[in-house]
Amino acid sequence: MGILPVLESASWNVSFGGPGTGSRPLSGPWYSTHKTQLLGVLLAAASNFLISVSLNIQKCSHLRLACRTEPKPYYTSKLWWCGITLLGLGEVGNFIAYGFAPVALVAPLGCVSVIGSAFISVLFLKKTMRAADILGGTLTVTGTYLLVTFAPNVPQELTARRVQNYLVSWPFLVYLILEIITFCILLYFYKRKAVKHIMVLLMMVALLASLTVIAVKAVAGMITLSAKGKMQLTYPVFYIMIVLMATSCAFQVKCLLSFLGVFVIARNKREEHLQIPFIDCGLIPGKKLTGKIQPDSRSSRYGTLNNEDDSVKSQS
Repeated sequence: MGILPVLESASWNVSFGGPGTGSRPLSGPWYSTHKTQLLGVLLAAASNFLISVSLNIQKCSHLRLACRTEPKPYYTSKLWWCGITLLGLGEVGNFIAYGFAPVALVAPLGCVSVIGSAFISVLFLKKTMRAADILGGTLTVTGTYLLVTFAPNVPQELTARRVQNYLVSWPFLVYLILEIITFCILLYFYKRKAVKHIMVLLMMVALLASLTVIAVKAVAGMITLSAKGKMQLTYPVFYIMIVLMATSCAFQVKCLLSFLGVFVIARNKREEHLQIPFIDCGLIPGKKLTGKIQPDSRSSRYGTLNNEDDSVKSQS
């Protein structure tokens, strides 16, 4: 909803024809010029909505397993595997969309999965929609609209030689150096200074995701050109981009798992109580304790100090 007007306004950024071009979204000149981008946008929106459905299916599977009297591993649930399959299909659709539409159009449409997950969880999982959720969703949609409308929209074939030229250009090198420095600083605070704040992990994931988007766009563009008959798979840069894509994705997963361990588990951790009481006698002035303070609970001396008779004699 709202995609066609957005593309129509974006068409004014580039002169595809006369002033009347793009005045009607479904007119012949407009459709012939934007049909490839329109396919990529629709594919990205549908894929992200499929991802939101898959995440809620997995959540439903976990909730069902938690209600069972005999807990089972989540990977034995058919419903969970159904969600994983839909998630894989959605990610494949996103990958293909990058081959048909510019990054400025495809990447912001990731918000569809966020908004879709929020509404599906409210409708089917009976979650509560808070005011903060509504505000966040509104800001997300607004930011997506601004990005898609005002971002540079210059369609061009992303050949292997063009990718090589981009990788050694000064803008990309400056961006890469700044990103590496920022990531190292965040990693230093996370590892050395034990700063376990959620924003540190999310910022590291976001920095890695930017490299993933670049690599995915390059790989998808070269595969699309190869499918059209312009072979690009023989260039080494194609395989370099594949390695960059896989590596950045793997580190994102690792950071997200750390986020789950640090934030979610810590937030939901219940207070633990010792089943066996422990008696802490503290330090006794003038006496060196070398034995156990608390003997084994199955021992006859449970609840007493070692060498109690000797300590009584010394006091007497």
